[in-house]
Amino acid sequence: MLKEQLDNLKIKYLFILLLITIQNSFGQNSFEQFLKPSDSLNQKRLKTVWISQAAISSATLLALNQAWYADYPRSKFHFINDNQEWLQVDKIGHFFSSYHLGKLTSETYQWSGLDKKKSVFYGVATSLVFMSTVEVFDGFSKKWGASLGDIAANFSGSALYVSQALIWNEQRIIPKFSFHATSYASRRPNVLGNSFPEQVLKDYNGQTYWLSFNINSFIKKEGFPKWLNFALGYGAEGMITGNDAFVNTIFLPANQRYRQFYLSFDVDLTKIKTKSRFLKTFLTVFNAVKIPAPTLEIKGIGSSKFHCLYF
Repeated sequence: MLKEQLDNLKIKYLFILLLITIQNSFGQNSFEQFLKPSDSLNQKRLKTVWISQAAISSATLLALNQAWYADYPRSKFHFINDNQEWLQVDKIGHFFSSYHLGKLTSETYQWSGLDKKKSVFYGVATSLVFMSTVEVFDGFSKKWGASLGDIAANFSGSALYVSQALIWNEQRIIPKFSFHATSYASRRPNVLGNSFPEQVLKDYNGQTYWLSFNINSFIKKEGFPKWLNFALGYGAEGMITGNDAFVNTIFLPANQRYRQFYLSFDVDLTKIKTKSRFLKTFLTVFNAVKIPAPTLEIKGIGSSKFHCLYF
């Protein structure tokens, strides 16, 4: 659902703002030292992680309750089957969000000095508990309902992070996101967004989700750019409702819903060498965004298109 994507984006932006605020409060050297992961378990840092997670999660859930659920009637807990809606773009959004929230949380545990394996499992568990709580909220709302498809996507995103951390001890395959504005939002702004920030979250026609593969991590060739990635993308267009039951031609004559597949190159920002821990942290957070690059688009309606620079 859109709510989970909004939650995770907010958490990342809060994290970035926190880093900037802390940097302005500390001197450069002390700030760099603050960002350095502890060599051994630091109980003070671990308590900071727990308190911060509890505060952010509680505040987010309370805000969601007021913004999304308070104005709608409650019901008995129930499930809905929305697996066919939005050509599954929303489900991939859950996959993306779960991966990055688990990764970000795991890295905060590693910062506290907790060993990597425990950090991975604690981080992913925290992420899944949070996202599952939102599904419970959905389940008690008459307007929505808990979705087994959403839950499966959440666990799949977490599984991608955990499996790579345990098997390769690195993240060779990274889910990424990109967005471009479309004409569909203006046709139904109450659903697809009035402003650009709303459209980034609501207009599935402009969203593209990627799996970005770090080439050198697989081929291990000396001299090959360590930052260069190959990316596979997925998106869809022609959607002004979740399913095709609504007569789209009222808004868009001759409109047709179709899937899109993309082939492109990308940059793994975490592979860029820097001595600044602040810059390294900044690049790690923004590594969830696909870098614009030349892209081949293959449309599900049987045609293709080359973009010199695709967002």
